[in-house]
Order: sequence, then C-alpha cells, then structure tokens
Amino acid sequence: MSASIDDRWRDRNGKPTKRDGVGKRWMARYRPHTNAPEITKSFTKKTDAKDWLDQQTAAIITGLWADPKAGKVTFSTFAERWTARQIWADSTREGNETAIGSVTFADVPLGELRKSHLEQWVKSMHTRGLAPSTIGVRYSVVRSVLKGAVSDKVISSDPSDGVRLPRERRAAAAMTIPTPEQVAAALNDAAEHDPEFYAFIATAALVGPRLGEVAGLQVPDIDFLRRKVRVERQIQGTSRGNTRVVPPKHGSERWLNAPEELMTILAVHIEKHGLTEDPTHPGEEWIFGTGGYVYQRNSAGHSWRRVRERVGLEAFTIHDLRHFYASGLIADGCDVVTVQEAMGHSKPSITLNTYSHLWPSAEDKTRAAASKLARSVLADQARTRSSG
Repeated sequence: MSASIDDRWRDRNGKPTKRDGVGKRWMARYRPHTNAPEITKSFTKKTDAKDWLDQQTAAIITGLWADPKAGKVTFSTFAERWTARQIWADSTREGNETAIGSVTFADVPLGELRKSHLEQWVKSMHTRGLAPSTIGVRYSVVRSVLKGAVSDKVISSDPSDGVRLPRERRAAAAMTIPTPEQVAAALNDAAEHDPEFYAFIATAALVGPRLGEVAGLQVPDIDFLRRKVRVERQIQGTSRGNTRVVPPKHGSERWLNAPEELMTILAVHIEKHGLTEDPTHPGEEWIFGTGGYVYQRNSAGHSWRRVRERVGLEAFTIHDLRHFYASGLIADGCDVVTVQEAMGHSKPSITLNTYSHLWPSAEDKTRAAASKLARSVLADQARTRSSG
C-alpha cells in the first residue's frame, strides 16, 4: 500500500497555488495494492486526513477493507451478478431468486445497507403472516448474498449480523401426523371417489417419498420381485404442461424398501388405469397421472383436498403422509441412519432436527427397561410362592 497527504494550497516546491485558501486543504491518497486505482479524500485538517489514512491502512492489514466505489452498487445489482455464478439445481435457483426478490432494500447501495434494513424486511414478512421457517430460509439466502459481497470486498462487514428472526415452533408442536385409522379413511375414500389417486396416497404413506418423487415414478422404478421402489427423479411445476423432470432433492436418489401390500396396490393400479403419457414429456410414461397429465403439486394437492374434506382430515397436508411413514419407522425401533436413508435426507442431523421428538427419550428407555426387569422379578417370585 502506498499513501500520502498533500497540501492542496501549495505546490511541490511549497509555493502557494491559485486555489490558496479555497476548499478543503488536505488531500489524503492511497493505493490499496499495486496497480489499483488511487483513492482520495479531502479534509480541512491534516490530523483528520492522517486518521482516515490510518483507518484505511488498518482495514487493509486486517482484511476488512472494501472498495468505497464498489459499495455504490445496489443490492439487487450485486445479487443478480452473484446469483449468475452459483451452481444450483433449478428448484433451488427458483426458491433463492424468490427470496432475493422479496427484499425491501433492492435499490439500496450495499455501502449504505444497515442492519435496520434487514430488520424492517424481516418484520414485513412476519406481518404478512409468513411462517417462521419460510422467513428463516429467505433470510439465509439473502445473508449468503451479503457474505458474498464481503468476500468480494464490496463491503467490509455483513449488515445481517445479529438480526433476530421469529421463533419457530418446536417440531413436536408444529408437526401433524395422521393416525393409521385416518390414513385408512383417506384410502377408503379415494378407492370409492378417486380410484386413480388411491395408489398415489398409498405410496406416499407406505414408503414416504416426497410428493414430486411419487409423481415421478415410472414402471422400471418398481422392483416387484425384491419389493423395492427406486427414487431417481421428481416432478416440479404447478400446472399442466408446465412441469419439469429433475433429480431428487439434495441428490437423494435411493431405493425404498416397500411392503408387499404396496406392490399389490401398484400392480392393480397399473393394470386398471394404465400409464400416463404426458404430452409435455414425449416418450415418457408415468405411473401416476390425471386427465392425461402427470401429477404435480397443484393437481395432487387438489385431489388430496377433496379426499380430506370428505373424511374430515382438513388438518393434514399430503406431506404429512411422509411424516406418518417416518413415525412408523421410529416407533418400530429404526435408528437415525435407517430413517435418514429412507427419507432421503442428506445428513443425519436433518433427520434428528425433524423427528427427534419421536424417538424414545432416555427416561422412556429407562422406564421400559425397569418395567421389563420388574416383570421378570415378579414372575419369578410368583413361581417361587406357588411352588412353596
């Protein structure tokens, strides 16, 4: 770094200049690194100029320096450039662009962005009734953009540090899980009123794929002999003729171990209803479809809402069938890794964060072990007394 302080009222030989006595006298200048453009600032007092240069020097040494000119770019402009160089799946890109587009400070220069801007944005989302989880996801995306700006030396610090978010409900309170009786009621209703949707519900409830993963199943994905269902694609989109076939979330291609009963349901479904040849995807045949199109979020959601209204299950979404399956695995003693693999989670921590409240606690295990021991002791005691 090169730096200097010049007297604007004197030339290099110390003689008065034409602007003697006019404007700020002291010009501080520096280059942050070799071949970098020179950065200048004028001051009335020489001590102020020196203090400013000392601050810039310290920022460069500590790695906190940012180009003041770069900070003039607006958040939306930088976010557009930052987004363009990210490697994202289509679904991730759509969600992240939605998050970035929701900010209330799009036209604010990054150098002028303050924590208060982030707080006002979070408050506006909360006021509109967005779920705390949705607000948290959007905040994380925008925070990534700002960290990118810090990394690129556009700004020296992240203004999103310390922003408080609405508290999420505990998983135990937020999660709704239907009972086996309620799932049976939904299946019975679908069998009577919407037979094409019957096997869709059964697949979601009995092997636990995500909605888009169920919609993306094809005949080669069903191994009837080994009783397995392969997840290697999902359907995205919200309307007929506007769907995409993409890999599963987080690259979670996997085989699901299916009960024999589901294999029978799928075989009967294929025999009775045939396959769907969606014109949007020529050459592809789908196990599940309605009206000549593959199921997607809106059509599957519509069919599910009609079922649940008829049987009084308005409290449950179709995604809750996935929770139903996970809860069944846990109740039967499956460990975290087994449940993780079945649900297609990228990390065991995601499984634990989602379902930890369903696993027996240490107290539950201790109580169960003590009960088993007590039954053994008391049974032995009863045999001793009867023999005496």
